Amino acid sequence: MPPPPSISDLADRLESLRDSIVSTSTDEAIALQQVHPRNVASADNLLDYLALRSSDLRDLQSDLAHHGLSSLGRAEAHVEATLQGVCRAANALAGLPEPRFDPPMVSFDEGPAQLETNAELLFGPRPPHRTARIMVTLPPEGATDAGIVAEFAGAGASVFRINSAHDGPQAWAAMVGHVRAAEARTGRRLVVVVDLAGPKLRTGPIAPGPKVVKFKPQRDALGRTTVPAEVVLVAGAPGEPTAPGDTTAPSVADDPSEPRHSAPGTESLPAGPLPVTDRAWLARRAVGDVVEFVDSRGSHRTLTVRGTHGSRVECVLTDTAYFVPGLALQVADDRTTVADLPATVQRLRIHPGDHLRLVADLTPADPSATPPTIGCTLPEAFRDTAVGDRVWLDDGKIGGRIIATDDVALEIEVTSIAAQGAWLGAEKGINLPDTDLDLAALTEEDRAVLPFVVAHADAVDLSFVRTAADVADLRDELDRLGRPDFPVIVKLETMTGFRNLPDILLAGMASPHLGVMIARGDLAVEGGYARMGEIQEEIMWICEASHVPVVWATQVLEDLAKTGTPARAEVTDAAMSGRAECVMLNKGPHIPTAIRFLDAILTRMEGHQDKKSSLLRRLRLSARGSEL
Repeated sequence: MPPPPSISDLADRLESLRDSIVSTSTDEAIALQQVHPRNVASADNLLDYLALRSSDLRDLQSDLAHHGLSSLGRAEAHVEATLQGVCRAANALAGLPEPRFDPPMVSFDEGPAQLETNAELLFGPRPPHRTARIMVTLPPEGATDAGIVAEFAGAGASVFRINSAHDGPQAWAAMVGHVRAAEARTGRRLVVVVDLAGPKLRTGPIAPGPKVVKFKPQRDALGRTTVPAEVVLVAGAPGEPTAPGDTTAPSVADDPSEPRHSAPGTESLPAGPLPVTDRAWLARRAVGDVVEFVDSRGSHRTLTVRGTHGSRVECVLTDTAYFVPGLALQVADDRTTVADLPATVQRLRIHPGDHLRLVADLTPADPSATPPTIGCTLPEAFRDTAVGDRVWLDDGKIGGRIIATDDVALEIEVTSIAAQGAWLGAEKGINLPDTDLDLAALTEEDRAVLPFVVAHADAVDLSFVRTAADVADLRDELDRLGRPDFPVIVKLETMTGFRNLPDILLAGMASPHLGVMIARGDLAVEGGYARMGEIQEEIMWICEASHVPVVWATQVLEDLAKTGTPARAEVTDAAMSGRAECVMLNKGPHIPTAIRFLDAILTRMEGHQDKKSSLLRRLRLSARGSEL
């Protein structure tokens, strides 16, 4: 290994590097003129950082470290100040005169302070015990149950995301009202962010299957029933489908004043409901009744009544049975029939090597068709694809390459899929990582939503941002609505958006308030899971250099939110998320638990890590082990 260069040589290299970085080109000067006045210094620092990282600095880092100097590894928020400091130190060690520099536009203290100011303006004040805010996605129930929002806020969430792809203005307004009520009760600022749906590529509809409901008991290895299936019979009119499992459907008419009867040792059974046409027939049922029927396969089966509540009858079934509309149920000579049922949801079965066709026609697909064929919600994307381009479907579960394309169809050879194949359903995401799609991020549907957003929310998420023009388009629309200063969070979901990030940031900095959401799900599919860590880090570094706050999103503590138990890997992911200014949780029945768990993790990591800097808090170790 050659000896490291002398400190004098290093001093010369550093000064040359600094001079090359801070010299402003004409293009850079024009870019700075276009940003908002409060963002000029931040934009200048971004340009310096991009110039710094345009070269491979690994050898220079090693040489600097050999002499005990900064390795430039934490220069993001204050590039010129860092370079000036290292230059001065190198000159001092070499016995050279102290170099004279103009004061940097962003000092060591000003860079992090500006980032925190921007984060506070966008996401509200930082909690007293941690830096990162917690964002939660409101479920549909957040419109009807104020307690859900209050519980989220009480657990530690302070940013509430409304997905405009679901529900509607009436529900969104109710959600906002519940957030404002929680804000008044807690005395804390709570922020509402509305997520625009954007031009999401999805699979089209699939023809519905037969109207049939299957109930199946649990069995042991010998085929003996161990847990009977639970079937709840309710009143439902013919022609009015009742969704199985929806015990709050309008056709379920329970009268709390009616007496409830249960067999000894049993409790209310939650399964069902299965609608029948005769309410009076239900009212005549008693515990112990045996309901006989012949299911749709011609198999004789019985239901045993275990509990009644007026027109709600709870039964158990010991053998698998299939119910269809019109199927007769009877106790002795007392007879009724099954009411209308929803059609079953069908999917396409895809196997390795299949040729899957994506077509512009959104006629519901036939699951039995060969080759498997399904529509695409944005057929205009077909014009931009080429043979050889990769295609991923359903969050990367199915992948392949285009082997033929025209304006109305893509033929895909399936090359990446589980060995046993996979199911492909309707409304599943489609990613085209090799295709430069000529699609505007702001759709007509999004434009229709924006008046509500600027009237009720605190910020807006712009989905599927690919170019600076997408951001400029949104800014023009906000200007037309009289809100040119309305805060914008750009969502990075495509590799095109990632590659154009510097230009996207400069376009967004024309407004005083800007943020970035790293939508890691789509990015992982498009960029490849092996690259996701690298992509995520680069986004974080560039945004820090811009003093733009970041939302760390997608699948944070997802297992915990859905099941109540975290996976080991997601705990580590959550610990690293504290380097962002905001961490987003999605939906699930255990979100309050996930909020409290994330709060604890972020609080613990606060003393260990700040962005790329290890803070070197005292290790909690002793000779006998670790201190919790």
